[in-house]
Amino acid sequence: MAELSRREVLAAGGAVAASGVVAGLGMEAFANPAQEPSKPVGWAILGLGGYATNQILPNMKFCKNSKPVAVISGSPDKAKRIAAQYDIPESKIYDYKNLEAIKNDPDIEVVYVITPPGTHHEYTMRALRAGKHVCCEKPMTGDLKEAEEMVAEAKKLGKRLGVGYRCHFEPHNLEAVRLCRSGALGTLRTIRSDHGFTMGWDTGWHHRRDIGGYGAISEIGIYAIQACCYLAGADPIEVYGTRDKLAVPRFKEVEDVNHFNLIFPNGIQGFCATAYSWNANNFRVYGDRGRIDAEPATGYSGHNFTINGKKIEVQAANQWALQMDHFSDCVRDPKMKCIIPGEMGLRDIRIIDAVLRSAESGKPIKLK
Repeated sequence: MAELSRREVLAAGGAVAASGVVAGLGMEAFANPAQEPSKPVGWAILGLGGYATNQILPNMKFCKNSKPVAVISGSPDKAKRIAAQYDIPESKIYDYKNLEAIKNDPDIEVVYVITPPGTHHEYTMRALRAGKHVCCEKPMTGDLKEAEEMVAEAKKLGKRLGVGYRCHFEPHNLEAVRLCRSGALGTLRTIRSDHGFTMGWDTGWHHRRDIGGYGAISEIGIYAIQACCYLAGADPIEVYGTRDKLAVPRFKEVEDVNHFNLIFPNGIQGFCATAYSWNANNFRVYGDRGRIDAEPATGYSGHNFTINGKKIEVQAANQWALQMDHFSDCVRDPKMKCIIPGEMGLRDIRIIDAVLRSAESGKPIKLK
């Protein structure tokens, strides 16, 4: 993807007004960016799985002020190979056991935690206590108490904590939000979003509650939660959820199919479904004067958005590079508002927790 200026990004997506922490997705934080630093913010990539090696590291070359300066891995051979690929010296290779040693490395300013969800809490807390800012891949964690502790620890230590919500920088999603706010659809009433993928027998860590988190609802369903919130421009005040745990051995510990309803204070309702048993990546926004259809909606590429049947055209941009540069800007400027903060990740874990409690009780759950 082409590297674009902030002016081009704003033209693609428009500045979206925010309300509180989670009003929605928007690029308003770029309206008054920190002065471009002469030295890029140094990032240590913790975890060298597929997402780190196929998406994050390759797209860092498009960043303006973010640079990979270290890797942290439990696989020495892989760490050496990846480090060499990105001109990172062997002295900048750390492992999980000696993670605390990064405290003495001034080149590392941000640690990007890209490991299975059940490990996010440990590595985030250790990186924060080593004096580093942290960007944690979503889902933020697989436990509500852990999410609360992560946010509290960052606040206590005066460090930035962000979550890897790349769709907040993807031009099609930005334009959909702009259209929702502009009145192009009239009064918004209903949002529908289905996100799922087929999880085969070779599930890796996904089938384990302790490492994989809640299951499909947090792994892929979180995109549906995010979409409803940023399209509605608000946080839900009530949820109602169901579950369908079939007699499938590989899903014994985690969620497979969940349907849930999100009630927003502005009268909008969100209807979501997620699963490890079928494939979907879409949302639809209904207003009294039109609708937006998006499928694929939140993928890495191939986005297809229409408004009232007419294709939505946007200027291409690199969502990963913009995500990382925004966080780097926030690190450089303590006054800059982070649009993907830890509090947003905590909100989403609260929603997931409430959906599952509702599924257990058969009753709606009000959110504070």
